[in-house]
Amino acid sequence: MKFITGKHLSRRAFIGRMGAGVALPFLSAMVPAGRALAASSDASTPARLVCIEESMGCAGGSDWGHARNLFAPQGTGRDFVIGNDSQLKPLEAFRDYLTVVSSTDCNMANPFDADQIGGDHDRSTAVFLTQAMPKQTQGSDMEIGISIDQLHAQRFGQDTVLPSLELCIEEIDRGGGCAYNYHCAYTTSLAWATPNQPLPAIREPRAVFERLFGAGDSEQDRIERRQTDKSMLDWMLTEVDRLSKSLGAADRVALNEYLEHIREVERRIQLMEARSTSVTGGAERAMPEAPSGIPGTWEEHMQLMFDLQVLALQSDMTRAITFKTGFDQSNRTFPQSGTNKSIHGASHHGNVPDDIMDFHKINTFRMGALAYFLEKMKNTIDGDASLLDKTAIVWGSPMGDPNLHNHIRCPLLLMGHANGALEGNMHVAAAEGTPMANAFVTLMNGMGHELDSFGDSNGALALKAGAMV
Repeated sequence: MKFITGKHLSRRAFIGRMGAGVALPFLSAMVPAGRALAASSDASTPARLVCIEESMGCAGGSDWGHARNLFAPQGTGRDFVIGNDSQLKPLEAFRDYLTVVSSTDCNMANPFDADQIGGDHDRSTAVFLTQAMPKQTQGSDMEIGISIDQLHAQRFGQDTVLPSLELCIEEIDRGGGCAYNYHCAYTTSLAWATPNQPLPAIREPRAVFERLFGAGDSEQDRIERRQTDKSMLDWMLTEVDRLSKSLGAADRVALNEYLEHIREVERRIQLMEARSTSVTGGAERAMPEAPSGIPGTWEEHMQLMFDLQVLALQSDMTRAITFKTGFDQSNRTFPQSGTNKSIHGASHHGNVPDDIMDFHKINTFRMGALAYFLEKMKNTIDGDASLLDKTAIVWGSPMGDPNLHNHIRCPLLLMGHANGALEGNMHVAAAEGTPMANAFVTLMNGMGHELDSFGDSNGALALKAGAMV
C-alpha cells in the first residue's frame, strides 16, 4: 500500500493489494501544511471534460420544432425561458449550470462530393468532437482530426492513471463493412487520439469497473473473486482501516462515503449480472438479446455508466471522458417516453407535427438521464467545490434535423462551470452559419488550452454574459 508522501497525503494516493487498487478522492490531508484548501484543490487539478454524443439530432432541429423552441429556448443571455415543451425541461433544476448553445453547424459532416451523398449517418459521430472531414475510405488509411477530449487528455491527463476513458451504450456490427465507403471507425468512435487513431469504447459496466479499480493480478483472479461474491473492498479492509486511522474526522467521513459509493456500484453490477444470467426466473429483460454483462434497460445502463464516470472523476483517475449513448440508425425503443416508435424511425418524421412530437418525446426522455448525472456531480465534493463546478460536460449532436440528414442548427449543451470557464444560466444563440467548432475553441481556451483554431472554426463564440455583444 502506498499513500503517505512527506507530511501530507499525495493526490495520487491509492490503497490496494493483490492487483486491485483504489485511487482516493480529494481529502484535506492532501493539502500541504500552510496552504489553503481552495488554492491546493483548484490549482493542482485542471478542469475535467466529459463529452456525450446524442446521435440523430433532435426534433428542435426541424423548422417546425425550432419555431416552437423544442430545443433552442425563447430569449437569449440569462433571460431565456425553458418552456413546458422544451427538451431541456428535465434539466431545469440545474439551470445555473446550463449553457445552451443553439444554431451552430457541423459543416464537416456534410457531403462535399456526389459519392458522399447519403453517408451522413456513417460519418457524423467522428465529426462531432473533431469538427473535421473524414477521409472516405474502407482501408487503414482513414483520416480525420484529433478530438477535443484527446487534446484535453494530452495536455492535462498525462499524470493520471487513465489519460482518457471511452464509453458507449450500444454495440454495432456492420458485418465487416460500413456504407458509402466509410470505415466503420467513423461510425463508432467519438475519440480520436490522432487523425488516424480511433479509440474503442467500453460497453460493459463490469469492464469499466475493473479498468478503474482492478480486482486481481489476472483475469482468473478476477473471475475467482467474483465467484466468491465478495466485494473488491473486502480484500482491502486492513489497508482501508490503517489509512482511515491516519485521517481527521471529516476526511474519514468523506473516505467512507466514497468507498460506500464504490461498493454500491459494484453491488449493482453483481445484481445485474445475476439477473441477466439467471435461467430460473427474475424480471424479463427489456433487451433479452443483449450480452449478459449489459443491464436489461437503457436507464439502468446509463445510470451505472454515469456512476462509474463520477468515481473516475472524483478520484482524478481521468480528466477526459467520451460517452456515446446510442448509434445512428438505432432501432431501440423507449416506451416510457410516451411512444413505441424506434428512435431512428421517429427521427424520420416527414415534417408532420404529430410525428415530430413523437420524436421529441424520445429526445426529452433521453435528456432526462442527464439529470441523474448532474445531480451526482453536484453532490460530489472535490476539495472546496462540487465536481460539477470543476467539470465541463459537452452534450450535443453532429446532426440537426435527422429527417433531412442535415447538419445545421445542431443541438449543443455545455454543463458545469469548468473551474470558471462557463458561467451557466446562459443561452447563446449563434448567428446563422456559425461553426460548432467556434464554441469548442472558446470552451477549450477557457479550460487552459491555447487554440487559435479548431476544425473548421472561423473565430470564437462568446459563452459568458460579459463577453457577449
